Amino acid sequence: MITPTADVNSVRALLKEMPNPVALVPTMGALHEGHLELLRAARKKVGAHGTVAISIFVNPIQFDRPSDLTNYPKTLTEDLALCEAEGVDVAFTPQKEALYQPDHSVLVRESLLTRHLCGATRPGHFDGVLTIVLKLFNILQPDFAIFGKKDFQQLALIHRMARDLDVPVEVIGHPTVRDADGLALSSRNARLSSEQRADAPRIRRALLAARNLSTSGEQRPAAYLDSARTHLLAEAPSDFSIDYLQLVDAETLQPVATVTKPTVLATACFYNDTRLIDNIEICP
Repeated sequence: MITPTADVNSVRALLKEMPNPVALVPTMGALHEGHLELLRAARKKVGAHGTVAISIFVNPIQFDRPSDLTNYPKTLTEDLALCEAEGVDVAFTPQKEALYQPDHSVLVRESLLTRHLCGATRPGHFDGVLTIVLKLFNILQPDFAIFGKKDFQQLALIHRMARDLDVPVEVIGHPTVRDADGLALSSRNARLSSEQRADAPRIRRALLAARNLSTSGEQRPAAYLDSARTHLLAEAPSDFSIDYLQLVDAETLQPVATVTKPTVLATACFYNDTRLIDNIEICP
């Protein structure tokens, strides 16, 4: 039986009574199969007698576009039913007032890994992400935290924060969960029109086409970027655009001069105002 609570002190007390270890899956709700896979990975990690916790909170300070926050789907009743079916033990479902004081003035800011990708195109976004994740770690004190690799930069930043701030949580990345046609699962997919949804797998196809260059030993970043851009834009609908397309070192997230070690080809694309992200790892 899942126990939901919106109160910080209540969830702290509850988790102190729950069996260890504890695995946390932080989410913003509007759960889909990708989230459920993270919950299953959490259960596998802690075993039948450990505790799986989920947080469901639409974090207002990580949205760089007010319309994105306004339009973000909120489906708490349905989300809790899914969690119940997956055997989740605790659901932390706070309101903004429980986590942020009216005059809150402290943020977590990273200065290197945020220079490119979403960090460059969404000012302040990762300050909000790292701040809420650290707060959740402090409140819930999990042993493990599971995040999807769809947002590769977010995962890298949370790893770095845990390392640099000595946070005693093991951060675990889980492979991106996809629909049968390759589109990465996302709560934002529900905002696509039927025509946009049918077209959106072009993102995955473009990344795969570029990665195929590695089989012939290609080392020029421009070749990978040109291939991906060509496939992204080929016969693209008029409402499609590229926010960014970059090839970065898989560890430092900095642009590379040659592809001679693991890299990540990452992109963010728009269908009108609906923004989708995806990435692919290239290991020459």
